[in-house]
Amino acid sequence: MDDRKLTEEGVKSSYARAGAQIEIPGCSLCMGNQARVAAGCTAVSTSTRNFPNRLGQGANVFLASAELASVVSIMGRFPTVEEYFEFTKETLSDDLYQYLQFDAMPEYALGIDVKNVG
Repeated sequence: MDDRKLTEEGVKSSYARAGAQIEIPGCSLCMGNQARVAAGCTAVSTSTRNFPNRLGQGANVFLASAELASVVSIMGRFPTVEEYFEFTKETLSDDLYQYLQFDAMPEYALGIDVKNVG
């Protein structure tokens, strides 16, 4: 879904040109997706947990909010507090925080009557 939304909004190509990698949703690279970051690299993850070698052998992994991960992807490094607030001063929350109503999206409907399941 995130991939489709980024494509619709016309920003996916910007991320690709910057070298960002978007993975399919899952618990993290090590479990649900079975992909790994390069050994010894530094990565920013929006996952909920981390421990040694979880995302890659000897990888330096920093957990971050989606907002911070976005700023890091733009800057190519962690921002100072001042830089972070400069990026986030203009709130776009009405545009950014959209509840995705999958049950109301025809492309995600399975034709199942939820009331009669099980």
